[in-house]
Amino acid sequence: MTQAAPTPIVDSHCHLDFPDFDGEHDALIARARAAGVTRMVTICTRLRLEPQVRALAEAHEGVFYAAGTHPMSVADEPMASVEQLVALARHPKFVAIGETGLDYHYTADSAAAQQASLRIHVEAARQTGLPLIIHARDADDDMARILTEEHRAGAYGCVMHCFSSTAALARAALDLGFYLSMSGIAAFPRSTELREIFAAAPLDRILVETDSPYLAPPPHRGRRNEPAYVAHTAAVGADLFGIDYADFARRTSENFDRLFARAARGGA
Repeated sequence: MTQAAPTPIVDSHCHLDFPDFDGEHDALIARARAAGVTRMVTICTRLRLEPQVRALAEAHEGVFYAAGTHPMSVADEPMASVEQLVALARHPKFVAIGETGLDYHYTADSAAAQQASLRIHVEAARQTGLPLIIHARDADDDMARILTEEHRAGAYGCVMHCFSSTAALARAALDLGFYLSMSGIAAFPRSTELREIFAAAPLDRILVETDSPYLAPPPHRGRRNEPAYVAHTAAVGADLFGIDYADFARRTSENFDRLFARAARGGA
């Protein structure tokens, strides 16, 4: 008897260039394919590492990439320029700007530089027409304020990656037309409030991701995460919205295509 093909799904955010995956990329991507992951976006968090991340996207069908300066790295890296980001965005498999954002949990001392970097990335998103990938941690008020100010100055698309902030920030983002992305955190048993935030959001604004190698969902929690495990988070999302897994996977993939339009075209 022929085994049914796995339900197609997208991992909208992973870090394939991290040392956790050294020497394993072919096997890692094969496991993702076997789990139904047809496409994934690997994220460069330090622009000097962009060539390595780009090479991974070039070497593998269905792998796209984005690049930016992670807010926790802003103090240690040269400040990105709009021109630099726009130039990187000319690559056909480059599908988004970031990740960028604000993180005051460990790096509040660089808050001013983080805010300046965020605004640079927003302008690059405007100029390229590519979506922005936002990291937000313990900076909800400033995040909502800056994203709103910048949107008034000129619209841009955006996903709140690995969303685990407050209902107020979720509402601010949704009001701007942005997307919320579910990571393995949403599948943790104690994440009841976070699941309620996602359940209250429109289904057509939800994405799923692994953020691998971090935040593995149950039953892999505490171990290295990988793109194949996005299916476990998606199963939790399907339950939240009261639909079956295949429908949730289809709907979130459609959302991905709407936001990441270049990836939807296959990198054209």
